[in-house]
Amino acid sequence: MSCVVRSRLRACGSYSLVNVMDSTLARRMLAASTEITRAALSAEDPDAVLPLVVRRAAELAEADLGVVTVRADDGRLTVEATYGAPTAIGPLADPVGTVLSSRSAAARVARSGVPVVVDDLIDDPLTAPYVPASLRVYGPFAVAPFGTRERRLGALAVYRRRGASTFTRVAVDVLTSFAAQAGLALVLAEGSTARQRIAVYQERERIARDLHDVIVQRLYATGVQLEVLERRLSGQLDTADAARLSETMEQIDQAIAEVRATARTLRSADPEIPAHAPLLDDSMRSEVQIAGELMGRPPRLEIDGDFSDVPVPLADHARAALREALSNVVRHAGAQTVLVRVRRSDSGLLLQVVDDGCGIPRDVSKRGLRNLEERAVAAGGRCVITSSPDSGTTVTWEVPLSSST
Repeated sequence: MSCVVRSRLRACGSYSLVNVMDSTLARRMLAASTEITRAALSAEDPDAVLPLVVRRAAELAEADLGVVTVRADDGRLTVEATYGAPTAIGPLADPVGTVLSSRSAAARVARSGVPVVVDDLIDDPLTAPYVPASLRVYGPFAVAPFGTRERRLGALAVYRRRGASTFTRVAVDVLTSFAAQAGLALVLAEGSTARQRIAVYQERERIARDLHDVIVQRLYATGVQLEVLERRLSGQLDTADAARLSETMEQIDQAIAEVRATARTLRSADPEIPAHAPLLDDSMRSEVQIAGELMGRPPRLEIDGDFSDVPVPLADHARAALREALSNVVRHAGAQTVLVRVRRSDSGLLLQVVDDGCGIPRDVSKRGLRNLEERAVAAGGRCVITSSPDSGTTVTWEVPLSSST
């Protein structure tokens, strides 16, 4: 067993806990450890198990008060849970959240891994300077390391009221063994929870990828085909049918936006925190590929720059702008060649679509063109469209990065 630092004598001894622990106490400790392990491995939040840990520790040690403290990444020790037995002296002011001195007995135990036991808190020089006023009604004190040798989570302390019998070696060893087993259960639970979260995030990423690469692209292709149909049937539909067709296309656009938003949420570890846009350049390639399939010939794509840190709102605007510009080419241009330029610079993002088609007909709906301009303005940029029957159409869409973060 571990060495124990004892009041004033500070004596270390090695002995067998099995030899001195009666069978009843052994069964109680086993039952408590099993309960903690089951609770830890079944809980989504291992910290929720700490109140149960400290209660069982106090009961096993026949203590009036139990306190569990946990180490932060910076080494500070904070009280995370307490338990007052029915024999505890008066209501204890809630110490949860209290940061202990780095020289306190609990902090030393958490660092060293060696349990400490004292006969009287306020008489022993090891603990006296660090006892808060609310704990001066307690005397016998024992604290054991909480966690494993490789992962020291903190310390588990128990108190008895002043005048009560001191903690025996058996009691301290029971506390130490239980603290080690409970700490191991929490460490295992953290690992299990982490693996479960990784599995969930991977599945969310797969679903998001399928939504974007399959569902959105099919919706987009359907919308483009409907717009081509609308163009071909221009003047042949009555007002009600034309309005119904236009409304259907708007609903498809809305569905695309909603699916993209869902995919973005799935890709975020915390849906409340916006994530960076995933693979914006790949999204641009997908939009160009689909436009090429609809046209029967692939546009030429030039991509320059690093798009990994483009903010989500700007990435959404850019994808929608490219989709709208390419939709206009597919529907109206009759172009033989199409060039798509996407450039990321220190100052901003440039998107340009150039075709050698017949230009934008005067009688075509300007809804898509307005969307391009509105998206550019919303992102703090501008959209310039030049078009003629002789030179084709050039859409230049550019926005700064600073205004979109």
